[in-house]
Amino acid sequence: MSTTPIAKIKNHRIFKRKETVGGILIIVFAILLAITELISNNLREQMLISQNQEVNYSNWYQAKSIKQNLKENQLDLLQALLQAGLIPKEEQQNFKNVIAHTKSMVIKYDAEKTELLLGSANIPTKYWAQDLDGKMGKIIGVKEWGEKTLLYDGASQKMSMGKLLFQISIVLCVVCVIIRDNESLRTNFIVLSLFFGLIGILSASYGLMQILWEV
Repeated sequence: MSTTPIAKIKNHRIFKRKETVGGILIIVFAILLAITELISNNLREQMLISQNQEVNYSNWYQAKSIKQNLKENQLDLLQALLQAGLIPKEEQQNFKNVIAHTKSMVIKYDAEKTELLLGSANIPTKYWAQDLDGKMGKIIGVKEWGEKTLLYDGASQKMSMGKLLFQISIVLCVVCVIIRDNESLRTNFIVLSLFFGLIGILSASYGLMQILWEV
């Protein structure tokens, strides 16, 4: 008869212990979810900025291409006129100067296009041709913006996966707290919540490390 109250006390303590663990895990996973949400929102914002910059620099690159094509056509026409002998001798020197200037503009636009495509950091300093707000060497190329977009998008997806796993962990912990008459099932839910929570931490951490490695 004396063992029954003791058993009841032990069961009550186990119940209270698992209920406390479930409650603590809910708080922990809720905090992790909030932090992950904050970082994920920032990554999505950076991704949108990179996408917009990629489009802007692509348009800038296309504008340089159009100007280069116009100068190339002009150069071909000038050279054709000179070779055809249609330019008076007294005007040929000035005409050649115009040709030389046009050729230099073609080379200039080509150099600017290269810098806009690759970025100032990826070409030698002596080949810098395009300024940004009056400063040289500040161009982030189209390809660089594209890489940044992919980087932020990949990291954001890892964060989103982490958020989903934290939400699953919270639900499992809530179920664990609700269940009152099956200690084995309660234990299984706690283990599952820890499992999904650990995977969520790994996923979110991997997404964050992808960004930190590139900084």
